[in-house]
Amino acid sequence: MTMGIDPSDLGEDDLFRELGHLYETRLEALRHASDQAYAEHTRRTAQLEAEYLRRYPGREVDPERLREGARAR
Repeated sequence: MTMGIDPSDLGEDDLFRELGHLYETRLEALRHASDQAYAEHTRRTAQLEAEYLRRYPGREVDPERLREGARAR
């Protein structure tokens, strides 16, 4: 059984909203969800992140997030 709308069917706003909600609830899912619920959370997060990367393969990478940027701080 598949849960949730196929990420490729989501509009831009919906994709970002769904990702934001998953990130907001991640720690709670890790700490308090059943194994099955946590696995579903993880699966859905992976689906939505994969869709984001498909849409934005050349996404902007913050130089501060690279090893060289961290060393320069």
